[in-house]
Amino acid sequence: MGELASRRLQTEARIRELLKSLQDAERLARNKACAYATGSFGRGESSRHSDLDLFILGKPDRKRRSRLSSLDEICLKSVLIQVTRQLHIPEFSGDGQYLQHFSLHDLTRTLGTPEDDSRNTFTARLLLLLESRPLLGAPVYQESIEAVIAGYWRDFEDHRNSFMPAFLANDILRLWRTFCVNYEARSARVPEEKKAKGKLKNYKLKHSRLLTCYSALIYLLAVFESNKTVTPKDAMAMVARTPTQRLEWILTFPALAESHETVRQLIGQYELFLKNTNTEEANLVSLFLDKDKSKAAMDEAYTFGDLVYTLLSSIGKGNRFHRLLVV
Repeated sequence: MGELASRRLQTEARIRELLKSLQDAERLARNKACAYATGSFGRGESSRHSDLDLFILGKPDRKRRSRLSSLDEICLKSVLIQVTRQLHIPEFSGDGQYLQHFSLHDLTRTLGTPEDDSRNTFTARLLLLLESRPLLGAPVYQESIEAVIAGYWRDFEDHRNSFMPAFLANDILRLWRTFCVNYEARSARVPEEKKAKGKLKNYKLKHSRLLTCYSALIYLLAVFESNKTVTPKDAMAMVARTPTQRLEWILTFPALAESHETVRQLIGQYELFLKNTNTEEANLVSLFLDKDKSKAAMDEAYTFGDLVYTLLSSIGKGNRFHRLLVV
């Protein structure tokens, strides 16, 4: 069994464990909110070393505030913390500072506004579409995705036969650039151990984060090249797939046959990345302290990026949407 298939099976087993243990939280969230996992759980590639990244999203009431009250939010977070500890999942990163609760109205209202970044609604909204998996409140989760896509497809009816999802594509590109800028801003250059940790983050950035963003762009680009338009239903289908499943979807299209070998190479490179990172962080830091091993790992990352570029170019073929992604 390959690394990717193994990770998918592990993720499904861990999700089942989580769902079974979160029944009390489900009652708190019912018809009020959802909680969705992002990161390796959302991408369907978690390992026993993976922590749980998630957001809580409340259904808006008449005043457009979350229907999940502040007290219920506290109770919900308490259950989530207890369950992750019971299941021996690593603690929430940042001492829980990223365990955030938004109203769905927050995610749709801030679309394209200056406050989108400062409130972190930008990241919560994009990861909802690019790499998420519901843990609580599945109906609210589905409604939320539909509402967010409707916001990005607001001009669809006037251009339904030639709709290019420029709004969403630009936000996905912005997310990728934000990841890159944040890495540069937070990378410590000394001492050597911190420098090695920075290289490890860069290695992960140039694989999992890159694929999260560009698998969506490649998927939408393939739909546009085939149909000359991209519908909200197409976007829903994209969201329902993990980043690696979006690559596999391309393999089902005979019209994209010239891109299939690149897709297979990409999946192979990504499996290598998953295999290399399937260990304790201390072991990974040690690897990046070794100059030769560090260089070999970063060479792999550049190869992966080259393959993504090749795939994007072979599918886009210079069409209008491809041009927008480049310039």
